[in-house]
Amino acid sequence: MTAGSSSSSKPVKLYGWAVSPFVARALLSLEEAGVDYEHVPMNPDAGDHRRPEHLAMNPFGQVPVLEDGDLTLFESRAIARHVLRKHKPELLGVGELERSAAVDVWLEVEAHQFHPPTLAIVRECIAAPLRGRARDQVVVDENVGKLRAVLEVYEARLGSHRYLAGDNVSIADLNHFTLMHYFMSTEYGPALVGPLPRVKAWWEELAARPAARKVAAFMPLDFGADKKEK
Repeated sequence: MTAGSSSSSKPVKLYGWAVSPFVARALLSLEEAGVDYEHVPMNPDAGDHRRPEHLAMNPFGQVPVLEDGDLTLFESRAIARHVLRKHKPELLGVGELERSAAVDVWLEVEAHQFHPPTLAIVRECIAAPLRGRARDQVVVDENVGKLRAVLEVYEARLGSHRYLAGDNVSIADLNHFTLMHYFMSTEYGPALVGPLPRVKAWWEELAARPAARKVAAFMPLDFGADKKEK
């Protein structure tokens, strides 16, 4: 799995299972930046993430892990920021104080407002049945309400800006893609997004990006987020 080129003398490697929305977030940053990289697949059922060689890279036993030359990173958001800061800094607003501040704000919104309820819905609606557990509808209903409120804020924001951090796409938008990809396959995705025309258009534009389409091919819509991923 390669795209573009990298200036590192050592190969860039990303470890993890690509169906994970967190591994896929790191993959998306590499694809958007046109980095030449190797995806090193892992098997969670075989406990690859608990092996000593992986724990030496991430002591929490999670995926993804990025090796970029002599630098080893974990945590998908940190990986995405590093990749784009190095290869495509305009997606972080580097060099523009107000834009970079807006990017930072909406990165925090994604992490603290959007992510928790969306992940809870995806886990209950997709992951739970795959693991032989009935969904907890109380959890779903509670988090659908929370996410609806978040997306209504997005709708208002997108009324004055084409993207969350301004009039150009940024990491603040891209970091939503992989988890939202799974969310939109549940019955709650169209139900929440459909009545919000600006959010709907924003999502469709994100999903149509070449890098997003490439990464989505590794994310079948019958897979849920794994608790060992972050």
